[in-house]
Amino acid sequence: MKLVRYGAMGAERPGLLDAEGRVRDLSGVIDDLAGKALLPESIARIAALDPATLPLVSGQPQAGLRLGPCVGAVGKFVCIGLNYADHAAESGMPVPTEPIIFNKWTSAICGPDDDVVLPRGSEKTDWEVELGVVIGQGGSYIPLESALAHVAGYCVVNDVSERSYQIERGGTWDKGKGCDTFGPLGPWLVTADEVPDPQALRLWLDVDGVSRQRGTTATMVFGVAELISYVSQFMSLQPGDVIATGTPPGVGMGFKPPVYLREGQLMQLGIDGLGSQTQRIRQG
Repeated sequence: MKLVRYGAMGAERPGLLDAEGRVRDLSGVIDDLAGKALLPESIARIAALDPATLPLVSGQPQAGLRLGPCVGAVGKFVCIGLNYADHAAESGMPVPTEPIIFNKWTSAICGPDDDVVLPRGSEKTDWEVELGVVIGQGGSYIPLESALAHVAGYCVVNDVSERSYQIERGGTWDKGKGCDTFGPLGPWLVTADEVPDPQALRLWLDVDGVSRQRGTTATMVFGVAELISYVSQFMSLQPGDVIATGTPPGVGMGFKPPVYLREGQLMQLGIDGLGSQTQRIRQG
């Protein structure tokens, strides 16, 4: 299934895409696509529904009908750094021997096609297309061999990053990762049954129609199952938590000289089978 949250910012309602790509309202079934609604038994209950019995929402998703972030009330937005060897190389950093964990604040989360706002004083805001993993069944110390059973679904993430805040302002990476609008999620949450191999997905990102990132999750240093198991050693994972799994090469910081986002530019990005995002850049 492809599950969505649609409507005005801050007032999104849950829905699913039918076979014709139209949104069907789920608000009579679940309150939101969040928390306990992402547990395996809830996903199974939604999957058993006949979409034709659900109210049809007017408007075409991403073409008049706004989609919000595909997960609501996210508790934790956990990110993995330098998880593609070629991205580590372009960043001038060694390939990690263990996953690098940092966070994006949940206030950074926005819809897949909402504007990305440059923070005041920003000079080095960058792009990063990533595979997002949404937790269904939570847990701690999750065994590697059962880790994928804890996934509710997958989505596209743009890990927008202000590099001067991240690298040059002291402290941790988090400072440059969690600005408002720096975490677009969606367009939809694709349930795990539709992604038989999360290590076989193509990722891409363009800026103003120019190809910037091209990669595949096959080249991750640490795969999805390993990341879930690893992260759960340091924090309990709960339904609706999001793990952004790292970005392939082609970020602006890696160009010589570096290339960063400017007001008025257009980012377009996506992952095979998971949909695409479009964001206009504006100054805050």
